[in-house]
Amino acid sequence: MRTLYHTWLCPFSRKIRLQLAEKKLDFTLTFEKIWEKRPAFLEMNPTGQTPVLVDLDGTVVVGSIPIGEYIEEAYPQHPLMSSGPAERAEARRLICWFEDKFYHEVTHNLVFQKTIKRHIEKVGPDSNLIREGQTRIHDHLEYICYLTDHRKWLAGESISLADITAAAQLSAIDYLGDVPWSKHILAKDWYARIKSRPSFRSLLQDRYPALTPASHYHDLDF
Repeated sequence: MRTLYHTWLCPFSRKIRLQLAEKKLDFTLTFEKIWEKRPAFLEMNPTGQTPVLVDLDGTVVVGSIPIGEYIEEAYPQHPLMSSGPAERAEARRLICWFEDKFYHEVTHNLVFQKTIKRHIEKVGPDSNLIREGQTRIHDHLEYICYLTDHRKWLAGESISLADITAAAQLSAIDYLGDVPWSKHILAKDWYARIKSRPSFRSLLQDRYPALTPASHYHDLDF
């Protein structure tokens, strides 16, 4: 059985979970306390971060973008990247957007500050960074509204790894109740379509210790 190492509400691990589920590939989840810097885990990934994928043949792949590309190449069934070069390029652009710009401007300021920071840095959240994340998320949600107003999915006419990447980031924030869906209806409608897919079911069962998810987190008709 292939193994995916993950951490609480890690949006990058969530992306790979969704991708594996969309492609109907079996896997087991192994929770990694990255703040403990376990030697065996550091041998696989010296940065000490999740996700890390160990495939059936023992191949170890590190990092969300490399793992995502690896899965698409190694398991071409149920593709999440278009066969056309222009749409693939657009999907890759958006993957980078959500894993870099969105993560650093929004997810890190909300999810990291409110959850895992206390384990890694042994300090509480920075309220200024939380406010920054709550402000910046509006621009990103408007961008999703713009994209889905012109296309069926973020990168084109079919669901792609770009949608999976964006949904993974937002799902972690949504657990905390920090996504202002009511002010960005087209983004909410797009997210509802992804949230209703079978691949999303396991994410909706997640629990962060001592932190109850937002009341609408499980609701497909939120």
